[in-house]
Amino acid sequence: MKGLLFIIMLLGVNLNAQVDMDSTIAAIERRIALPQFSNYRVDVQDYGAKGNGVADDKKAFDKAMKACKRKGGGTIVVSKGVYVLNGPIHFVSHVNLHLEEGAFLRFGSNPEDYPLVLTSWEGTMVYNYSPMIYGVGLENIAITGKGTIDGEGGSAWADWKVKEGEGKQLTRDMNHNKTPVEERVFGDGHFLRPQLIQFVDSKQILIEDVVIEDTPFWCVHLLKCQNATLRGLRYNSHNKNNDGIDLEYSQDILIENITFDNGDDNIAIKAGRDHEGRANSAIPSKNIIVRNCKFKGLHAVVIGSEMSAGVENVIVYECTAVGYLKRGIYFKTNSDRGGYIRDIYISNLKFLEVEDCIYMTSNYHGEGEGDFPAKISNVLISNIGCGSASNAGIVIEGDPYKKVENVSLRDISIGYAKNGLTILNAQNSILENVVIGEQQGVPSSVK
Repeated sequence: MKGLLFIIMLLGVNLNAQVDMDSTIAAIERRIALPQFSNYRVDVQDYGAKGNGVADDKKAFDKAMKACKRKGGGTIVVSKGVYVLNGPIHFVSHVNLHLEEGAFLRFGSNPEDYPLVLTSWEGTMVYNYSPMIYGVGLENIAITGKGTIDGEGGSAWADWKVKEGEGKQLTRDMNHNKTPVEERVFGDGHFLRPQLIQFVDSKQILIEDVVIEDTPFWCVHLLKCQNATLRGLRYNSHNKNNDGIDLEYSQDILIENITFDNGDDNIAIKAGRDHEGRANSAIPSKNIIVRNCKFKGLHAVVIGSEMSAGVENVIVYECTAVGYLKRGIYFKTNSDRGGYIRDIYISNLKFLEVEDCIYMTSNYHGEGEGDFPAKISNVLISNIGCGSASNAGIVIEGDPYKKVENVSLRDISIGYAKNGLTILNAQNSILENVVIGEQQGVPSSVK
């Protein structure tokens, strides 16, 4: 009887969740302010940019950025043309990089053109090749317009994926050994590909409407950022590890009206890796809204796998898939990570063909021999439609020493799944109106 009463009470909380979601969304939106810019405008062609697809226009972009800095900010206009940049654009505060329709930025692929900067590589702080558009410690910045940013990731960078193993392991060893960040110097010989767009320790950010193509590694990476709006972006990027948006140690973020078509996670919410991530528990990723997006790629909405400082208060709603996805909703943790995933609300998502529709695991990649299982709790997933799952409909797989807790799945319809439902090491979980396969009606009578 007590157990039944508990279930009824928990259902009562979940049935009122929409009210809580609305107020939470409003509170987050109030904290997010769009950047504002002065009337000062410069055109990169006034500083010698050719836009002919041949000449190196890197110096012209640098000069335009310096001119804006002298004036305290402004807008850099990139008119129609193909601009080759053999090296990165390094942002300053109070600048909007505006790519007019027909403007095409094509970044070169010679690593020597990209100086080492402070960055994060798969959750560990290091010094590595500069992302192609980069800034640290900034405020009031934007990338806007209908133009295209091309990272030329299918060129020389593509060969680095198979060579990165030793460098990747070294980043993890330095993380675990607490090597001072200033000694974590990578670059030549380590084969760690740079991100396309990365802002670090920055705030009041807008990235809007541009097309993102062919990146060497992650596409858009916000690291230790706050107060950011990402909207109207369009993706066409299919190289290895081409995550669309990676949020790491970031908060108060709005992602909306984005059309994804990329070769890895569409949206990945992260918060550092292993020992370093747990040491940064004061800066989890939190207060994130995702809405009205179109998903296509490997996975749609991902939390993890680098999430050791914790991820909380994430709201995803009113999104659809426009193509195949390996997984729709995917929480990735293991016992090396630690941290937590909590207060997650996902509703009104429509998927087509997937391998797995909803997958929460404490055994990501079979990794994890440590003593730091992550805690997954307080998750509400509702109104999810999925055409078919070639593998699993729903998997909730907790750690035996830190079980998944308080997960509610409501109004879930999956037309077909090879494996319908697996729930292991979970407690206080509720399924309400969940149908996998053909919905059954009146039982057949005895013959």
